[in-house]
Amino acid sequence: MIKNLWKSALAATFFVAAPWFAKAQEDQAYCVYVTEQAQAQRNLLRTPTATAGFTQPETGLPVQVVGAATLGLSEVKKAGLTMDVARKDCELYKANTWAQRDIQYALASLEKEALLNRLTLIERASKSLDAMIDQTSKMLDAQNATRLMLFTLQTTKIKLEADRADTSAKISAVYVPPLSDEPLKELVAQKQGTETDEQKAVDKLSRQNDWDILLTVGVHQQVNPATYGPQPYGAVSINYNLASRSIDRHLDRAVDAHDQWKKLQESDVVRQMEVLRQQLLNCVAAQEVKLAAFEEQSKQIDKNLQLVTAPDTTAAFDFHNQLAATQLLLEIETNDATFRIGRFRNYLAKNF
Repeated sequence: MIKNLWKSALAATFFVAAPWFAKAQEDQAYCVYVTEQAQAQRNLLRTPTATAGFTQPETGLPVQVVGAATLGLSEVKKAGLTMDVARKDCELYKANTWAQRDIQYALASLEKEALLNRLTLIERASKSLDAMIDQTSKMLDAQNATRLMLFTLQTTKIKLEADRADTSAKISAVYVPPLSDEPLKELVAQKQGTETDEQKAVDKLSRQNDWDILLTVGVHQQVNPATYGPQPYGAVSINYNLASRSIDRHLDRAVDAHDQWKKLQESDVVRQMEVLRQQLLNCVAAQEVKLAAFEEQSKQIDKNLQLVTAPDTTAAFDFHNQLAATQLLLEIETNDATFRIGRFRNYLAKNF
């Protein structure tokens, strides 16, 4: 028995931990992918370029063979910035996927909570109904009740069991992976922050194209006649793009335009978050209408129950049982709607 309990506990733990582990593996795999690409680009940028060839400095002078290595300081700067862009990209991917997951499964998570609460309500109502059935069965044995009175209660019991089975089936059909404990608004804010940081890193990398300082060292050798031995030489050249100020202004505007685009993009988490908020508000409004209708019906039943508080005839007792059974069903619906309204409102207050 203990061994089976341990197996069940381990299986439950694995079921909960597996999605977290899969998510961590996915994040790690993407970060490795972008990091490897960035490292390849970094090594390309910071490694000097080797050149070899023939040149003739001026017409009439002997042909020379030249070998040299050239390194651009701007390229070295780009190498470090490329790794920074990769790190920002990795952080953005993690923040974005967590926010997307919470938005995608928010309604499913709330629905599952409501269904679990409904099971509790059904269980409570079932115990109350069992007590009524037991009392009516004793009265039937004493010939103080009719079988029709008992059958009415048993019919209500069948409805409760059908509701229990249907609710359990719905719970099993709802998949909700582990979600973040952080409020959704904070996850989205983190995503927006990392996205802005990534765009700024890309912008900073692009600005390195505005200038460059090239350092070249090498040797040259006269080919024919090879009178002199190899002669070393070096050169420094500075490049500056005259349109750099205009380019930088456009890059700055591109960062701002990217932020505005993401807010309007249908698939972006900012837009999805607003859609979720509206869905929750609509759910609350629908549940409030339902609750008002159930409460009105419950008031009518309470008035009738007050008329037969202490039934002294078989007909009065039968009427009392029917009212009490209907009240049990109404309590499930009323408490279910109340729970949903409260849970949805709490979620809205915490996450938006």
